[in-house]
Amino acid sequence: MNKIFTPLFLVILYFAPLCSAFAQSGRIPVSTDKGIVTSSHKLASQAGAKILSNGGNAIDASIATAFALAVTLPSAGNIGGGGFLVYRGEDGTETTFNFREKAPLAATETMYLGDDGKIKDNANHDGLLAVGVPGTVAGLYQAHQKLGRLDWKQLLKTALKLAKYGYPVSEDMQWFFEWVQAHKEEYPSTASIFLKEDGSLYKNGEILVQKDLFKTLKRIQKKGPDGFYKGKTAQLLADFMANNGGIITEEDLTKYEAEEMQPVKGTYRGYDIIGMPPPSSGGVAVVEMLNILEGFNMTEFGQNSATSLHLMTEAMRRAFSDRAMYLGDSNFNPNMPLKELTSKKYAEKLRQSISIDAASESDSANFNKAHLKYESKETTHISVVDKDGNAVSLTYTLEQSYGSKYIVEGAGFLLNNEMGDFNPIPGYTNSQGLIGTDPNLIAPEKRMLSSMSPVIVAKDGKTVLAIGSPGGRTIINTVLQVILNTIDYHLDIAKAIESPRIHHQWLPDITYFEEWGFSPDTKRIYQEMGHEINTRSSQGRAMGIYIDPETGMRYGAADSRSYSGGAVAEMED
Repeated sequence: MNKIFTPLFLVILYFAPLCSAFAQSGRIPVSTDKGIVTSSHKLASQAGAKILSNGGNAIDASIATAFALAVTLPSAGNIGGGGFLVYRGEDGTETTFNFREKAPLAATETMYLGDDGKIKDNANHDGLLAVGVPGTVAGLYQAHQKLGRLDWKQLLKTALKLAKYGYPVSEDMQWFFEWVQAHKEEYPSTASIFLKEDGSLYKNGEILVQKDLFKTLKRIQKKGPDGFYKGKTAQLLADFMANNGGIITEEDLTKYEAEEMQPVKGTYRGYDIIGMPPPSSGGVAVVEMLNILEGFNMTEFGQNSATSLHLMTEAMRRAFSDRAMYLGDSNFNPNMPLKELTSKKYAEKLRQSISIDAASESDSANFNKAHLKYESKETTHISVVDKDGNAVSLTYTLEQSYGSKYIVEGAGFLLNNEMGDFNPIPGYTNSQGLIGTDPNLIAPEKRMLSSMSPVIVAKDGKTVLAIGSPGGRTIINTVLQVILNTIDYHLDIAKAIESPRIHHQWLPDITYFEEWGFSPDTKRIYQEMGHEINTRSSQGRAMGIYIDPETGMRYGAADSRSYSGGAVAEMED
């Protein structure tokens, strides 16, 4: 199967959707009066759209898309990771599903520290001690049992075909193949999947078959979560851990449960904002920033003007400071001040501390007992709206690109390295962005804080926007800017997503600009206000759907920053 050969079912999967309004090009969104799916891989989006065409709802389509991404987007799509799903039904039902990974039972608060009190060998990011107990399978199944329409087995059919018969690898995967080849002695189980039998590299367009992943997905298809958290798959995972220095056991897997939660809610200029509660920090932070910015005439200041960027930065600074101080797993932090953080009164207090033309200063002095940890950008997002108007915003992740880079031997899936999202050094925060506040310290069965920010926006009882993005801590600010671009600057969903972005996270006190799209004069004025600037090549890969409240037409867009992303509309009857 290493030849440049495309199985017939892949040909059909690629081209059948062309019968409908499927193709997206740059700043032109896909439009339809039926259902639509956007994700970071067009084959996965097509899998979801096929489910919609077969009578499935938004939940069904998001699950089919997610399992397909676990095959076609190994850098972030996953069954070995976790995430969050926000749902808003056409009938006004609003709920969320928390399937963030948990710390293993054997985890301890100082498990990554050496005798000198510092992190030893980057162990919170590298190696099997960095792996949290996966949550994706449990979360997707819980959402299906509560809100799905089609039979569970039907939702995995395309993912199974993609694993069994393969799919064409893309150019953006080449660096990982080269990395695996260079580290094949340290990662033999990974090399057995992502290198050819003779140890050579897959080339762009060649077909990657994943037989072990197929078997694992088949067990999940037949038995649901029991096909992952019990039996053969659980044994393979636990044995791999025990044989290679990890601490996740079959007991950890058996005890894992996803959690349905009430969403975090706010308003912005008459729109309802529905987000994910902790351990996601995204819902709280997005609502807090929008509350602050609601007191300024952002439309008058203009999109990406120096003043608008300054005000956004000041809102980001304050929300990220609060994120570090207060947020963590709600099951371990029952007294988090969520109502205050998302209140208009608190936003007014914060707004009064903002000068219209001068930057404030991020100060870590008040966080002497505090450490912001590293979060990688390798997450992925799915937005789905079905023909009835039900909407899903789903973000899930392995953490770093390709997670821990360890494949479970015999099971074929990559493991996350999410334990790095805990604060690893209790009581230590510095100006470079290390944070060690109590709410996000490591504890057995605790879920690590996340920046994932799946959001749904509604107005007058109708959903108008489903949005989310990968990007580590930049996720929150990417989602914020797409919402502002849609509401304040009246851009269509494709232009709202394609627009250039900035990121500020309190510490370090630097604003990162995408290297394109901002004029030199804007940057100069912004710097004269007292802000320090750095640049990055890109920020996030947003996936969004907008519903016109008057016509009901749906417009979907996959960020062109995503190499293989695609927005796919449900096929015509």
